Amino acid sequence: MSRGQLPVAEPVDVRRAAVRLVRADGRAFAAVLALNAAASGAGLAGPWLLGRIVDEVRSGGGVGAVDRLALGILLCSLAQLLLSRWARYVGHRFGERTLARVREEFVDRVLALPASVVERAGTGDLTARGTADVATVGTTLRDAGPELLINTVQALFLLGAVFALDPLLGAIGVFALMPIWCVLRWYLRRARDGYLAEGEANSQVAEILAATASGARTVEAFRLQERRVATSRDALDVSRRRRLYTLSLRSVFFPVVEVSYVLPVAGVLLAGGVLHAHGVMSLGSVVAAAVYLQQFSSPLDEILMRIEQLQSSGASFARVEGLARAPQAGPEGTPAVPADDRIDVTGVRYAYDRGGEVLRGVDLTVRPGERLAVVGPSGAGKTTLSRLLAGIDAPTEGSVTVGGVPVADLGPERLRRQVVLVTQEHHVFLGTVRDNLRVAEPSARDEQLWAALAAVGADDWVRELPDGLDTELGPDGCRTDGSQAQQLALARVVLADPHTLILDEATALLDPATARHTERALAAVLKGRTVIAIAHRLHTAHDADRVAVMENGLLTELGTHDDLVTAQGAYAALWRTWHGGERGRG
Repeated sequence: MSRGQLPVAEPVDVRRAAVRLVRADGRAFAAVLALNAAASGAGLAGPWLLGRIVDEVRSGGGVGAVDRLALGILLCSLAQLLLSRWARYVGHRFGERTLARVREEFVDRVLALPASVVERAGTGDLTARGTADVATVGTTLRDAGPELLINTVQALFLLGAVFALDPLLGAIGVFALMPIWCVLRWYLRRARDGYLAEGEANSQVAEILAATASGARTVEAFRLQERRVATSRDALDVSRRRRLYTLSLRSVFFPVVEVSYVLPVAGVLLAGGVLHAHGVMSLGSVVAAAVYLQQFSSPLDEILMRIEQLQSSGASFARVEGLARAPQAGPEGTPAVPADDRIDVTGVRYAYDRGGEVLRGVDLTVRPGERLAVVGPSGAGKTTLSRLLAGIDAPTEGSVTVGGVPVADLGPERLRRQVVLVTQEHHVFLGTVRDNLRVAEPSARDEQLWAALAAVGADDWVRELPDGLDTELGPDGCRTDGSQAQQLALARVVLADPHTLILDEATALLDPATARHTERALAAVLKGRTVIAIAHRLHTAHDADRVAVMENGLLTELGTHDDLVTAQGAYAALWRTWHGGERGRG
C-alpha cells in the first residue's frame, strides 16, 4: 500500500469478517443449509427411482410398478422445487440483512476516518469503495452466496449418491474432475491480485474524474484541458489493461471447465458398461450413476461461476473491509479529558507528504474566551495552522494541545465539543432544512433551530421557503446559493456549541455586508468562547482581541490591532493597503 492510499484487508481478515457476518445471523444461515440439504435429498430420489424403473422393465415388471415409481419421481421433484424456493427465499433475506450490516459498518468506519487520511487517499478511492465495491459485495451476499450454498450442498449429495451406488464409479467420477481442479488452482492463484489491481485502477479513474469535475473552472482558467485529458487517458488505459488481464484469466478458465464436464459421465458409462458386462453391476445402477453425474454438472457449473464471481467480490470485500485497518480518529482505550479550554501551540513544524515545510517552528497560546485573528499573505501557513488547531492533522514536530491533551488524540465526539473548524467549503445534505441542521445536534428542538438560523442571519430566507424547516433541499427540492449554504453550515456550528471556533475564511462567499452581519451575530452568540479567525478581510482583525501575523510559515507578530499598527511592521503595511483600498472603494 502506497503512502496515503487506503488499506486493503488481507485474505485472513476477509475470512474472519465473513465468519463474523454469518454468526450475526446464524439461525438464518443454519436454516438455509437445512433447507438446501432437504431439497438436495429430495432431488436424489429421482435418478435412483429411474434406475429402479430400468431394472423393473428388464426383469419384466408391469406397468403398475413403473407408474408407482414414476409417481414417486414426480412427488420428489415437487418437494425439491418447493424446498429450493423456500431455501432461496431464506437465503436472499439473509443476504439483504447481511448487506445492511456491511453498509452500516462501512459508513461507521468512514465517519471514524480522520479528515487527513481521507484527503491523502483522495475521494475517488473512497467513492469507488462505497459504491462499486459495496454494490459488488451486496450482489454476492444476495445472489452468489445463497446460490453457492445451494449448489454446493447439491453437488456433495450427488457425489455421495454415486459413491453409495458403487465406490469405484464414485472414484472414477472424482478422478475425471482433475482437469477442473488444476485449472481452478491456476485461476485462483492469479485472480485475487488481478481483481485488486483492477479495483485500484477504477479508483484512480474515479479520482481523476472527480478532481477534474470539481476543479473545472481552474482547469479552464489555466488552460489545462489537454493535460487533464492526457491524464484521464493514461488512467483509462491502465484500467483497460487490467480489465483485459482478468478477462484473459476467465478466457482460459471457462473453456477448460466446459470441456471437462463430459469427462465424469463418459468415464462412469465406460467403467459401468464393463462392470455390467461382467455381471458386477445392474444396468439400472449404471444409468442412475450416469444421471447423477449428468445432474452434477449443473451445480458444479454454478459453483465455478460463483467462485469466479467471488474472486471479484472478494477483492471488493477486501477493499471495503480494509477500512477497518485505516487509522481511526481519536485514541484507543480511555480517552484523556482536557483540563481546561486553553490551546497551546509549542514548537510546531509541519510538512505535507509531497511538499516542503509549511510551518517552521510556531509557538502560540490561545486563552479561553479570546478572539484571535490570524492574518498573512497567501501561502503563509494560516490554513495549515487552522487544521492543526482543529485536530485534522498532527504536527510533524512539536505539539498542539487543548487543556494539556493533544488535539489530534481527541475522539470525534469530544473533539466536536472542543473545537470546530469552518472553512469556505460547505455542503447541503439531501433532506429538509431541519435535517441539515440536526446533523450537528440530532436532539435539537425547533426553537433551537430557529435561534441558530437567526444567529447567522438566515432565519428570514428560511421563513420564506414554502414549508419552512420542512422544505426539501437539493436537486429535487429548493436549491440554495453559496451564501445560503454557508449560512446553514454556520448555523450547524452554533448548534454544535463548541468552546473554540476556527473560522478559515468561512464568510468568503458572503457579500461584505452580509459577512459582517454574520460575523457580528456569531460573535454575540459565541460570547465567552474562543474564536480563531483566519482573516482575509482585516475588519475581522480590527475587532479581535489579538492579531497573529503569519509569514513564510513563521509567526512574526502577535499583539492587539492598535499595538501592531503602531509598531509599523508587516501588519501595519497590510492594514494601510487594505484600509486605503476600502476608502477608495467607498
